[in-house]
Amino acid sequence: MLSFLMSLAGFAMAQNPGYLDQRLSFEERAADLVSRMTLEEKADQMMHSAPAIPRLNLPAYNWWNEALHGIARSGTATVFPQAIALGATFDANLIYRVADAISDEARAMYQAAINQGYHEQYGGLTFWSPNVNIFRDPRWGRGQETYGEDPFLTGQLGAAFVRGMQGDDSHYLKTAACAKHFVVHSGPEKLRHEFDAVVSAKDLNETYLPAFHNLVNAGVEAVMCAYNATDGEPCCANHYLLQDVLVNRWGFKGHILSDCWAITDFYSKSGHHFSADAAEASAAAVKNGVVLNCGNSYGSLVDAVKRGLITEAEIDQALSHLLVTRFKLGLFDPNDDNPYAQIGPEVINSSAHRALAREVARKGVVLLKNNGVLPLRNDLSKYFITGPNAANVDALIGNYYGVNPDMVTFLEGISGAIAPGSQLQYRTGILLDRPNTNPADWTTGNAAGSDANFAVLGITGALEGEEGAAIASDHAGDMLEYIIPPHQIEFLRKLKRGHDKPVIAIITGGCPLNLTEVQEIADAVIMAWYPGEEGGNAVADIIFGKTSPSGRLPVTFPKSLDQLPPYEDYNMTGRTYRYMDAEPLYPFGYGLTYTTFSYSDLHLSMNAIQPDGSTTAAVTVQNTGEYASDEVVQLYIHDEAGSAPTPLFSLKGVKRIHLKPGEKTQVSFQIGTEQLALVLNDGSKKVETGTFKVYLGGSLPTQRSRDLGMPAWQEATLMVK
Repeated sequence: MLSFLMSLAGFAMAQNPGYLDQRLSFEERAADLVSRMTLEEKADQMMHSAPAIPRLNLPAYNWWNEALHGIARSGTATVFPQAIALGATFDANLIYRVADAISDEARAMYQAAINQGYHEQYGGLTFWSPNVNIFRDPRWGRGQETYGEDPFLTGQLGAAFVRGMQGDDSHYLKTAACAKHFVVHSGPEKLRHEFDAVVSAKDLNETYLPAFHNLVNAGVEAVMCAYNATDGEPCCANHYLLQDVLVNRWGFKGHILSDCWAITDFYSKSGHHFSADAAEASAAAVKNGVVLNCGNSYGSLVDAVKRGLITEAEIDQALSHLLVTRFKLGLFDPNDDNPYAQIGPEVINSSAHRALAREVARKGVVLLKNNGVLPLRNDLSKYFITGPNAANVDALIGNYYGVNPDMVTFLEGISGAIAPGSQLQYRTGILLDRPNTNPADWTTGNAAGSDANFAVLGITGALEGEEGAAIASDHAGDMLEYIIPPHQIEFLRKLKRGHDKPVIAIITGGCPLNLTEVQEIADAVIMAWYPGEEGGNAVADIIFGKTSPSGRLPVTFPKSLDQLPPYEDYNMTGRTYRYMDAEPLYPFGYGLTYTTFSYSDLHLSMNAIQPDGSTTAAVTVQNTGEYASDEVVQLYIHDEAGSAPTPLFSLKGVKRIHLKPGEKTQVSFQIGTEQLALVLNDGSKKVETGTFKVYLGGSLPTQRSRDLGMPAWQEATLMVK
């Protein structure tokens, strides 16, 4: 890197190119650099693997990088819990800290690679994360990449992630984050290259767009358009979405890129049948604002210019816009001028980052059931752990993952937490995705002879995930059966049969699963998700009472798929906690702790306001139990008399607090136009006069939450005159 910068400096003194003149704006420098390229060079620079241009001393740069829950596919890095587990923390400040740590590691890893002359894919500073699509249906195998089903929570956490990734310097970006996949994208995975997601204006603006809008307001540098079409046009050539909404209405200033080989879908036989060939497809995408092609279709832009499909001036403008990001990252300036270039390799998987990974995993684990068996003593005579995911690293990482030399499995975490003198025995017991070939079973005796049993069940990325990654999936990564593998249920039943020793079920996976029988059989049920490198330690911390569980479900667990509309239907009626009338197995926002909380004295600073006014809702929360614990205070609002259909409930505020036994505090939320606005059928927003119900508590205010043991919530009535 030093030799490259010295050569740039020498070239600048000799030729004084404008793109190296730091007195100019990033936009002026980018335009100058583009003016020095041939048409062929310009087209090459608009694809994700941009080659070097030696005569301009321009190094190669690969735009493709991932950081969903840590630096992915690029060597040793801190592996944080999967995004759905980050969502389960309901904690934007914590997600900011995660992204800040990830971007520190990114800078250190980039500098180390450049110092050795490496310009590999997954080695740059432009990260195609986070995924803020709405997890509208539990069958979607990539739902694990999201923060859940709620637009408000997704927007809050996604914006925090963006701020942590991009840093707070007034001049340079630490890294460039990307909001994906724009927009109305959540399966079916097998059809994504040809599927048309038909959506109403109300659903588009009430459910699918808000999180992206939040990220644009947070300054996200990039937006990735989706594979599928929305309302008849491929997302990467959808003028309404890309130009009318993203650029003109929201004022997005960053760059737009295609999902990988999405432009090919415009003209492939199995795609959208939108364009005749690559030149037509590429011209259409660029004209609609897609300035970076993940793939190789944009090589045909040279032909598109010759055929009059697009002008070279339009390509100049698009490429200049794209290159501004590289200037914002400081890739053409001396390291001494860039504070982020000083971050050293000692931050990579550091002890501080490992501690953060453990904290996040603890706060994202959700306790679904506890008949009193937890927390356990760690000095009982004998423990037994079994199940296909007890010692399975895949159960820690989910998809888009990094690696490191110290991944703590559930077996390792629990074994490290028990006291000397206590025994722990382990057997795999059952295969992940199919019944055992050998009918012999030695686990039943182990279970009956132990003081406590841990069954680590569920799924991994072999069964759910992206189209080509879930190698044991019959449905391209989607979970169309909505089941935990039946042979695992039978195994759990056998573990419990014939004795009264407790069985704790630890469930891994990134999507809702039908856990009805697990709930009935096990004494305690823990949803661990894909908890990252410290997952085993985090779950052990909860099991043995080192910390109280405090995670909340960011997605509804239905009782069966019979409660849901067809997977391909993007209408929100009947979906998610906001529109689903049927009683779920576990509701959104649900999660048990080891203590009890009470809510009291809810009051509004003003009980009646004007449509442009505001009020403050405050409630007293007290820890009435015996354990110190975090509580996730949730604000829900319901418009009782809207002129258009209104959600049953809408989450509009979240605060995570920590209270010792007996301690109490007051928690308040501001309520104004942003919380009260109704999305009308034409997609516009308006605060209407009428009655609004305001709910404050530790869960969704439904009878199912109460039945599962959540504390009573407080409610009040707000009038808008």
